[in-house]
Amino acid sequence: MAIAVTGAMCKCSFGTSPACLQIIPKIPILVCGLPVGTITDIIPMVNVMPFGMCMTITNPTVAAATAAATAAALGVFTLTPMPCVPVITAPWIPTKPTVITPAGPVLEQGNQCCCAWGGIIVITFPGQITIG
Repeated sequence: MAIAVTGAMCKCSFGTSPACLQIIPKIPILVCGLPVGTITDIIPMVNVMPFGMCMTITNPTVAAATAAATAAALGVFTLTPMPCVPVITAPWIPTKPTVITPAGPVLEQGNQCCCAWGGIIVITFPGQITIG
């Protein structure tokens, strides 16, 4: 089990780069001296940072930019990525909750949540390393 702490790395299926998870401590639990995340740490631009550029046509800003670029290219479809602004629709989905706190299950590597534009966000690195 690898508990996710502040600095954990996340990846969105439609983003162009990974992003760090930021945890604002709600509970006095630390791992390796860092605050532990829970499934409710989903606030965009506070907990979940942007993933570079968004690459899905279901995002309204990407759709608008793509429509303009396609028109300018005389009808040749031209996907035009736009800056990512995550829109998280529900709490993180724990794959197999092993630690539960008063604030809810803790986040672990592999937990997922969904963006309103269709992206699947996954915790790829928990942000802490145990040396033993």
